[in-house]
Formats: sequence, C-alpha cells, structure tokens
Amino acid sequence: MGSIFSAIGGGIEAIIAAIAGVIMTIVGVITTIIVTIFDVIVDILCCRCCGSRRSGRRTGRRSGRSSMRGGGY
Repeated sequence: MGSIFSAIGGGIEAIIAAIAGVIMTIVGVITTIIVTIFDVIVDILCCRCCGSRRSGRRTGRRSGRSSMRGGGY
C-alpha cells in the first residue's frame, strides 16, 4: 500500500515541478523583455546626450597634430 502512495506522490511532485519550470521560464522571458526595453531607452538617451562629442571617433577621424604628419599609430 505504501508503494502506491509513493508513486502517486512522485507523480504529483513531477507535475508541480513541471508547472514551476514553466512559470520560471515565463518570468525569465518577461524579465528579459523589460531589461531589453530599458537598454534601448538608455541607448537612445545616451546617443542624444553624448552623440555630438563622440561623432569624430565613430567616423574614424583623428584630431590633433598626428593626423597632419600622417602617422602615429
């Protein structure tokens, strides 16, 4: 009789573990989406605030006297 209850308990435990795994996956996906949205917002704000200062570096232009001499890497 004990083995029947043990088997039923094991089945219930497996079902609960599967449901918990699904819930954890859903929470992980929602968290990833929220973090991605905040990353995009922060990237947009940083590009608007600091984009004008870094535009010379993005295009590969060098400033200073080394660019006039043609070397300096």
